[in-house]
This record gives sequence, C-alpha cells and structure tokens, in this order.
Amino acid sequence: MPEQPSTLRARRRAETQRLIQTHAVRLFTERGYDATAVTDVAQAAGVSPMTVYRHFPTKEDLVLTGQDAELVAERIAAAPAGRPLVRRIGTALVGAATELTETGDARFLLARLRLMITTPALRARHLDNQYALQQTIVAALGDAEDTFRAQAATGACLAALHTALVRWAEDDGRTALPELITEAFAAAFGDRLR
Repeated sequence: MPEQPSTLRARRRAETQRLIQTHAVRLFTERGYDATAVTDVAQAAGVSPMTVYRHFPTKEDLVLTGQDAELVAERIAAAPAGRPLVRRIGTALVGAATELTETGDARFLLARLRLMITTPALRARHLDNQYALQQTIVAALGDAEDTFRAQAATGACLAALHTALVRWAEDDGRTALPELITEAFAAAFGDRLR
C-alpha cells in the first residue's frame, strides 16, 4: 500500500531537519557557536538558508529543537494517575532518557547538551525550554492534584534532571544517563525510581 502524502511529507521534513541539525551541531562544535553562521550550516547541509530557517526559525533552535518534551509528555500521560507526582515525572524522565540514548544517537545528544551548557546564548534559551517543558509536563499530568503542586513537583524534578544532564556531559557520557537521573532523584527526594 503506498504511503500517504502527508506521511511521506512528514518523514521527509523530519529527515531534512535531522540533516540540518546534524551539520549545525557538528559545525558549532568544531568552529564554535558564535563563529558559525546559518549560511555555513545551510551550505554544509546542501540546502538554502531559507530552508534552514523554515525548519529552525532561529539559530538557537538548531541546537535546542528536539522531541524530548513530546516523549516525556506521552510517558506521563500513560502513567497511572494514582502514583505520587515525583514518581510519575521521574519515571517518565528516566524512560525518555533511556529511549533517547538507546534508540537515538547518544553522542549527538551529548554534543547538543555540551553546546547548551557552554554557550551563553543557548543557556538562556535552554532556560526558556525548561519552562516550556515544565508547562508540557504539568499539562500531561492533567488534574494530578492541583496546578501549584504539579508545577512545584515538576520544577523540582527538572532541577534534578538538569543536575544529571550536566554530570552526563562532564562525564562524557560514560555513565548511562538514566542511571544519573535515578541517582539525582535519589539525592533530591530520597527515593530510587527503579
């Protein structure tokens, strides 16, 4: 059965985004974020600068855009609602990290993370992304108790996640990211997630 046009279009769009982002992260890592222009990324990817901007509206988006939030939200929505908030969120974060590092390119994720940590312009936007991720998680929790409790629990969980991500980057990915997240949760909440 032939593929639906919208499915084929979506797949091609995703492939183009991945190609552009891969070249961008490589160039930013090799030359430095500030020393690399969007036109350099376009040339390396074999596309026009307009194509780059169509997929990534800002230069920062070349590093920060990913499917992480959707993956976490799906896992939270699928978790039993009766579990404590921190456990629901933590389990979703560990599950998403497992999927991203085992089925995706862990070295690519690590390179993106290093750029986010070491580049001032990206650190500021990364905080914006953390806030957006918090809102996505709170929405996925639904009426998990009340909004304030969900926001507080999510914020605390994301702080533990951030600590694990920084350690993972410092460790050059030698320790498994899901293990570091579990350890960060144990340190912060006194509770192992597994």
